[in-house]
Amino acid sequence: MAGSARLRTLLLLVSTISLCVLSVVAAEREGAELILLNEIARASNQSLLWGPYRPNLYFGVKPRIPNSFAAGLLWTAVNDFESVQHTIRYQCEQGDNMAGYGWEEYDVRTGGNQVIRDPGNKIDIETAFVKVEGGQNGGNWGVRVKGTLREDASIEHKTTMVLNIGHGGLGSILLENEPDEKGLTGTVQLNGNLPQLGNFKVEITRGPESNHPPRQGVKSEWEHRPLDRTMYSSVKVPPNDVWKAKDVLFQKWQENFQHMAERHKPDSHPPPWQTFVLENEFEGGNLHFIQKVFEGDFEFDILFSSESAPAEMTSALLTEKIQENHETFTTKFNKVFKRQAPFDTDKYKGFAQNFFSNLLGGIGYFHGTSMVDRSYADEYAEEDEVFWEEALAAQKRPGAVKEEGPSELFTSIPSRPFFPRGFYWDEGFHLFPVADWDMDLTLNIVKSWFSLVDADGWIGREQILGDEARSKVPPEFQVQYPHYANPPTLFFILTKFIDTFEKAQAAGTAQKDPTESLEDNTPAGFSTSELPTVHLEHPEAAHAFLKELYPRLKRHYYWFRDTQKGEVRDWDRKAFSTKEAYRWRGRTPDHCLTSGLDDYPRAIPPHTGELHVDLLSWMGLMTRCIKRIASTIGEVDDAAEYARIETAVIRNVDDLHWSDLHQTYCDATIDAFEESVHVCHKGYISIFPVLLGLVPRDSPKLGKVLDLMEDPEQLWTPYGLRSLSKADALFGTGENYWKGPVWININFLAIQRLAEYAAAAGPHQAQAARIYEKLRKAVVENVYNEWKDTGYAWEQYDSVTGKGQRTAHFLGWTSAVVSIMAMPETVAVVPVPEAPKVQEEVRDEL
Repeated sequence: MAGSARLRTLLLLVSTISLCVLSVVAAEREGAELILLNEIARASNQSLLWGPYRPNLYFGVKPRIPNSFAAGLLWTAVNDFESVQHTIRYQCEQGDNMAGYGWEEYDVRTGGNQVIRDPGNKIDIETAFVKVEGGQNGGNWGVRVKGTLREDASIEHKTTMVLNIGHGGLGSILLENEPDEKGLTGTVQLNGNLPQLGNFKVEITRGPESNHPPRQGVKSEWEHRPLDRTMYSSVKVPPNDVWKAKDVLFQKWQENFQHMAERHKPDSHPPPWQTFVLENEFEGGNLHFIQKVFEGDFEFDILFSSESAPAEMTSALLTEKIQENHETFTTKFNKVFKRQAPFDTDKYKGFAQNFFSNLLGGIGYFHGTSMVDRSYADEYAEEDEVFWEEALAAQKRPGAVKEEGPSELFTSIPSRPFFPRGFYWDEGFHLFPVADWDMDLTLNIVKSWFSLVDADGWIGREQILGDEARSKVPPEFQVQYPHYANPPTLFFILTKFIDTFEKAQAAGTAQKDPTESLEDNTPAGFSTSELPTVHLEHPEAAHAFLKELYPRLKRHYYWFRDTQKGEVRDWDRKAFSTKEAYRWRGRTPDHCLTSGLDDYPRAIPPHTGELHVDLLSWMGLMTRCIKRIASTIGEVDDAAEYARIETAVIRNVDDLHWSDLHQTYCDATIDAFEESVHVCHKGYISIFPVLLGLVPRDSPKLGKVLDLMEDPEQLWTPYGLRSLSKADALFGTGENYWKGPVWININFLAIQRLAEYAAAAGPHQAQAARIYEKLRKAVVENVYNEWKDTGYAWEQYDSVTGKGQRTAHFLGWTSAVVSIMAMPETVAVVPVPEAPKVQEEVRDEL
């Protein structure tokens, strides 16, 4: 008995020790994981802190910090008084009639080179921007500004350049130079101290000896302010008005003009290069102007040095980094986007680099309030016969709109001159090529978007944050409505992330321990070159990202299911599921803006019993993606529920939206006899179930959709798939926005899906492969030809002529051609053994 007791005691002691050891091991593992995640977050934030994150400007720099440092560059020719008012360049404007502009090479983490071809000012402006990592405040950066006269300019052509630097919060930026009313000589230096940036200095160099100021003019004005000096003015403005630097500059120039008019007779007034010059002011404000006037070509540097960085930014280092970044970018680009025939020749190299660089160059950081109508008016339920008229009346009620926020968003914009803000349904398309280049950057943008999910699960479809963003949007389009949805394209990217992560793990990618040898004042743990793939190489990071995001994704998903649901039972529709049917809210007789397809033909008049096939398809995409996320992070019960919903969605796509009469997928509505009928306008709507992968490869319906895509009387054109069938009575009518033109985002989806169908055994494999090959070639060739002819990527392309139209410099989803060029020229039609089919019984309660 005593021996048994001693044995039990010994076993208990061993068990206790084992548990303690396991607890210690688990704690150490958790501690190591926490260190890893914290280091990834720290290194990523440092690497991405600074950038040309004011993409609405031709060149503007700021950090991803609210109300902080903001710089912008402005210029104009100053050769005659008449043209100056029309040639001032600051914000990107389509009306500036540039001969092309944008980044020729650019990486968010290191910098790049931008060229702005400005015929109106007879000059080309080049901004070579670089970042140097190090320290605790985002490191250093610099930009080399070069002006090169165009061929039609005289050698005496004069240009003024004005740099503005301001801040809208706490802290200060002050001039270091000794004040001089005649202007500043040599390098101009500003010293600053701002929250999260610490101490820093900004130097604006004099430039090389080849720079020349204008020598002609009124002698007395030259003695007053010689133009071989740099003019400086510091003014105090309200914090929210720092972005209005151009207006403030105008006011200063007008004041100078008036003072000159008082000093000179009209017939002896100084020339424009002496007139449009700042009067030197040294008041120590929060907005600083540094102005230079040049004759002929010129060059100067802007150098930002953080006190926490191991070394200062210098012109010599800037020169070195410009060359280094060029070499690094070229090498990486050729590796990541390996162009395939027939686009693997040098002819397409600059084209591909330009499009991708400008996609990255369109990434911006935005912060500010937004206008939201949370009145939740009864009319917004859209349940009555003329719901669109009632909703419009409700929108006009006083007090319905409130200013909310502020919020912040890190996003890639569709177009610098026309759409310089975040668009929810555009973003997923933007991030397809970005994810191949830099997954960490991609996840930062995805996370920023989902940080906007409110308590109900809603994200505003258009993020117009702050007064500066609102200044580009008519008031009637500024308000966001919490019952309006938008295509959830970010779920494309989450799916791509999981795919890429699983592929990297299967390949056994090596991992680095970020805790080894961390030294002070170095980018400890992960370097700039390692960060792009850090979430792919470390399972802990990948799972942590998905776990953190999942509650918001789930809330967003169920918000869609609740607010956009359609009716099946009420109209006696026959379908596998009575729940998986959806209707976009926000319809009017002419538009369905929330769908992203704006004026694409829908049922007339709108009806509360409508069902939209594109929205059901989007719900299928969301469901399939969130199911994979739930499985990846161990949410087993949720994954099972999503699987049941996914099956129901796929079944209902056919049951509710396939028209035997029209042999395609269609919207549904209720006719005058209160019967459910299909509304069939053949076009992009008709192919959505295929685009989003909801049609099985052996389905006869797939063949019919492929026929529709390949038919030149329907969707096929030599330039890509047109948005609406040429045979439709509404083709090319009205706004003609989505009623015929070729859109690259939809063609990209088509090319992707055709490649998948072509690669898998099935009765439509050969047809999918054939369409894939010719569609890929047609889309890229036309976008390339228009770029060569005009210098621009375009919002859309005419389906008859192929000409680019609407918004120029549309380097959002049009840049998807970069990914298309990296896809194989052909897909081999080789039978692939089919996996055993598993049929899961799902009952009507779904």
